[in-house]
Amino acid sequence: MSIKPIFLVLIIAASSLSGCIAGEQRIDDDGVIVPESIKIAFSIKDDYSNFDENPYRLADYLTEQIGKPVELYPITSDALALEALRFGSADMAFMDGGAGWVGWQNYGLQVAAADLKSDGRTYYQAHAWVLNGSDAANALQDDNESTDPFALLEGKTSCHTGWLKSAGMLIPMGYLIGNNYTEVLGDSEDIESLRNTIFNFFNEDASIPESGTPYYGYGGALKCLSDGTGDVAFAKDSTVDKYCNNDQVEEDEDWCLGLQDYIKLPAFGNAPSHPLMYQPNSISESDKAAIVSALVSLQESEDGLSILENILNTPGIIETDAESHLNSYSGLISQVPGISQYMEEKYQA
Repeated sequence: MSIKPIFLVLIIAASSLSGCIAGEQRIDDDGVIVPESIKIAFSIKDDYSNFDENPYRLADYLTEQIGKPVELYPITSDALALEALRFGSADMAFMDGGAGWVGWQNYGLQVAAADLKSDGRTYYQAHAWVLNGSDAANALQDDNESTDPFALLEGKTSCHTGWLKSAGMLIPMGYLIGNNYTEVLGDSEDIESLRNTIFNFFNEDASIPESGTPYYGYGGALKCLSDGTGDVAFAKDSTVDKYCNNDQVEEDEDWCLGLQDYIKLPAFGNAPSHPLMYQPNSISESDKAAIVSALVSLQESEDGLSILENILNTPGIIETDAESHLNSYSGLISQVPGISQYMEEKYQA
């Protein structure tokens, strides 16, 4: 074989290898270099009757803003979003706080941004609500540091929003366990030990309702407290206002007591809003920053505000990181027996 054919083979091989290593561009049929797209995992329906709700508007907007192709990678659950990030099918994805925590703790995913709640915060606070005049309320209001309202919850009947709900169970129980108000009763690696721990610290009448029953959810937990079934309701900071302090009195629930009857104990911690998670190994720092900047700027235009309202279901997005957004939540729920294995199984595709 002559030298020239060998030389050509080496050139072709080297070119192919170079393209594989770079992984940042491709050449179209006309020989034009096309940058690789950024893929965002997003829940997609089969069709959209309302154009405003079509998520491909978001991809088009981001493409225009950053000058680089942005594609949506269709998923139907947070579990599939996590899988897409883990294995490189997507670079970024919005998901709930629990899924984000699993991705951060177990798979090395990071937080780039977070959406805002209706009040402009990136979290809500988990609280215990008690009735005015109760032991816990009196301990909070007596200006005596030696009386601890949380300690006085022991033996009382608790009203939870449901099994393994964040503000209604995981965060408060993580706080009580982590701060030595109670010990885990049972296997520390078994999530079912949490049920026995609740019954042991409070009492066996603790309300842990199923979906569809009268005491389920935030309103159900507050109703449980209001009608005398329980002594303490675990809910979020805005729960009493939502159900018992509306601008139109007729919108309040018929079981509501007077606002002065509800006392909110100090916050256990924060439950995070939906984070925008990303895979550090598949997206460059500059591309991540460009996407975040474009998402933050959605609030600055009419089209952007429409995308926020109709597609992302939030009034806005801010830049943040995993430590700032997930650390409070992580420190609390990590105290719950068996939570890591439970969460990993829950968000396993």
